[in-house]
Amino acid sequence: MVEIFLIAVSLALDAFAVSVSSGIAVKGFSWCQAVKMGCYFGGFQFAMPVIGYLLGSSVSAYISAFDHWIAFALLAVIGGNMVRGALGGGDEEEGPTELTARRLTVLAVATSIDALAVGVSLAFAGIVLLPGESDWVNMLLSAAVIGVVAFALSVAGGLLGKRLGGLFQKRAELVGGLVLIGIGVKILLEHLLEA
Repeated sequence: MVEIFLIAVSLALDAFAVSVSSGIAVKGFSWCQAVKMGCYFGGFQFAMPVIGYLLGSSVSAYISAFDHWIAFALLAVIGGNMVRGALGGGDEEEGPTELTARRLTVLAVATSIDALAVGVSLAFAGIVLLPGESDWVNMLLSAAVIGVVAFALSVAGGLLGKRLGGLFQKRAELVGGLVLIGIGVKILLEHLLEA
């Protein structure tokens, strides 16, 4: 159980950082928005390992070959839009700091692609994270732990970001955008340096 918790925390750190960034940048960020963001991030962190487990090793090489590029591109585009909006080039009516379903989905996918690869790895490494259970039950319980941890860290991150946003006030959106771009670069560099 300790192993799955550590995996869950490591997978949720990017979601936590993105949540902090969103809490900083979104004007009027609230508990409701924090829970909504947590549901998206936790839901995707739950679903991706299950999907990876079902896909199996046949797609493992393809996923690991480009997952970091997708995450980088999604986070760089969203972060870039936030920076542009902060510098005066954004759309006034629906700025890049809105927590729309589309935006949350893109962020959730970007921060959970690694969880897809973890699901593939668990399927073929024969890792038993929860002894005494069948492989499928083991996978579902493991994915549930991953999802719950991502939910909790995302909510906490969003609320922390809200507090930090009060300190930055005018430049909160700029800081949030730069954080997202930084997370994308970090994901990309981690994978490129491993290769």
